[in-house]
Amino acid sequence: MRRPLLYTFVAIVGLGLGAALALFEPWRAFTNTTVSEAAPAVPSPEAGAVEPTAATTTVLARGRLISHEHETSGTVTILRLPDGSRVLRIENLKTSDGPDVRVWLTDAKVIPGTSGWRVFDDGKHVELGPLKGNLGNQNYPVPDDADLTTLTSVSIWCARFHVSFGAAELTAA
Repeated sequence: MRRPLLYTFVAIVGLGLGAALALFEPWRAFTNTTVSEAAPAVPSPEAGAVEPTAATTTVLARGRLISHEHETSGTVTILRLPDGSRVLRIENLKTSDGPDVRVWLTDAKVIPGTSGWRVFDDGKHVELGPLKGNLGNQNYPVPDDADLTTLTSVSIWCARFHVSFGAAELTAA
């Protein structure tokens, strides 16, 4: 009689542990992914050559990331390319890896400390895509219909746990 109960208990604990590992992905606390994307460049209309971003783009807004749920640092810049497209550039990003981490443009005010961790999904947000890496430099296209007069902050958002790893208030350049 005792053995079946023991086997059942071990099976339940094993299933629970497996589910917890799948949900929390704790090994991600020890992994890093570095991304080193170059700043956007566009073809020159004269020669078809690629010119550096600094000579061909306009800075629309910028901000500095602050920490929320995880220690986070780096800068964000929204660039307008000569073809009219816009790109969010994250430079010198340093944050934690995690499950289902996204880059969002939002209308939420950036609040330091724990009270700012969960405000970004309360209002309007536009997802720019999954975070490509937790370290380095990366670019994200900004949709044409994203209204930068109302979307005034950026969040490194963990969709799995509905929490901001870090965020930046955007200031017009």
